Amino acid sequence: MTYPRPRSVPLRSQWRRQTTVLRLPCLGTMQFSSKKPRAVTDLKAELYSQPLQFYAQPPLENISLSEFESFAVDRLKLLKTVENLGVSYVKLNDDYLKKLDNEIRTLNFPQDAKDQTEKRRKDHISHFILRLAYCQTEDLRRWFIQQEVDLFKYRFKKLDSGEKLEFLHKNNLQYNTISAEEKDNLREKLTISSYAASGVKLEEQDFYKVPFQDALDLVRTRKVYLKEGYAYIPHNEIVTIVLNDFRTRLSKALALTARSLPAVHSDERLQPLLNHLSHSYLGQDYSVQKNVGKISLEQIDSLAGKSFPLCMRQLHQALRDQHHLRHGGRMQYGLFLKGIGLSLEQALQFWRMEFIRGKVDADKFDKAYAYSIRHMFGKEGKRADYTPYSCMKVILSNPPSQGDYHGCPFRHSDPELLKQKLQSYKVSPSGVSQILELVKGMHYQLACQKYFELTHNVEDTSFSLSHPNQYFTESQKVLGGGKDVKRETDTLQRPQESSAARGLTAAREPAVDESQHLAEITKNLETDFQDA
Repeated sequence: MTYPRPRSVPLRSQWRRQTTVLRLPCLGTMQFSSKKPRAVTDLKAELYSQPLQFYAQPPLENISLSEFESFAVDRLKLLKTVENLGVSYVKLNDDYLKKLDNEIRTLNFPQDAKDQTEKRRKDHISHFILRLAYCQTEDLRRWFIQQEVDLFKYRFKKLDSGEKLEFLHKNNLQYNTISAEEKDNLREKLTISSYAASGVKLEEQDFYKVPFQDALDLVRTRKVYLKEGYAYIPHNEIVTIVLNDFRTRLSKALALTARSLPAVHSDERLQPLLNHLSHSYLGQDYSVQKNVGKISLEQIDSLAGKSFPLCMRQLHQALRDQHHLRHGGRMQYGLFLKGIGLSLEQALQFWRMEFIRGKVDADKFDKAYAYSIRHMFGKEGKRADYTPYSCMKVILSNPPSQGDYHGCPFRHSDPELLKQKLQSYKVSPSGVSQILELVKGMHYQLACQKYFELTHNVEDTSFSLSHPNQYFTESQKVLGGGKDVKRETDTLQRPQESSAARGLTAAREPAVDESQHLAEITKNLETDFQDA
């Protein structure tokens, strides 16, 4: 990701050049003054002396925008890995731990209690940056909280018994252990009801007596003994209580952060950074066309059935059936086709031929639709070369309404309708169940990845799906043995080509009395494309 910015600007100058203390309700008091370096240094030493924290204290130092961006992107990569591993493996089993260990090492985040201060500093600052980016909507907050909780659980489990007790003490989690007498009185019930206590001498196991509402996960899975509103929790299960506390704190912090966004967005340098982080995917830049002309118009129907992700297959089918797509569908599908290699001339011909089969005549298409297609390719308006939508963009922005076909089917479709669609595409009953289970857990990109595996008959994909055009590219590799898609001869009839050429010429030379109308279209389109 690349953004316009000065070479190095201290974070303290985000809001006002003269401000030395910034108060945000979401972050507490952030001091950026250099007049008290010893106090800041002491606080940093205290913060980063601990291998794990609840992120209760915000960063208290200057940071350049370059570091701001790199920290945020690395943490987003880490959280995406946490999400993918959480579905692909049993959490905290050997394979899960090995792969997460490798990713944390690669991204230079802290792994254990012996890691140096700089790694903990990066972990601390990057967490708060993503709070700003992922507090904006309920879906973003939910996703961020889940991944952060899973990452916290992994780190807490790696602490030894003494470090866990120290962490509880420093964070005021003063859960009381029951007495030896009470433990002896409840011996049989504690042994039977507590899975973690099985096979362990009761005398060697500490039990914590906590209000049952603080241990709902354990109560739901029947792992603890309940009596008079209290849950009796074995020491090995205390992580569940800590996680619930962390989840509650983080949820409240994100809600407070959301209230402060207007102040943050007033800085023109931070706003694009945060917007791109919340809508970003971490993969190839599909704004650069590498396969222009390699796809013929006659191939599109065949490719839609074999290599299009479900969102694009749905749009293609709707276009063929109704000979029209609304604005959101045209943008999503049009930019996707551009990304797989359709040239501007081919795009104009493709859309024109389909629309005139419906209720739009050639003259109306040239006046009302050709301009927006040229705009997609950077030939009109501010002449920006717009990128195809990523999965995050499709999932989180511009939800479809009745009569629309854009968006993500896994996110926006009714589960029963999605089930019927998958069945119509010959997905096996067990495959449909697996996909619906992922959808139920709000793992929409992983559901799409499972759809890829099932429709391409592969056991396990070697990539993490984050973009519809990535889906197409990976599909072509599987179907073609790693080779790029070959262009077939375009055998469209000459009269159709001549008609498209006439439409293209007419659209490139708009009448003078339409100039004002085109200016308005340009303004609207630039607004629509700015986050593409």
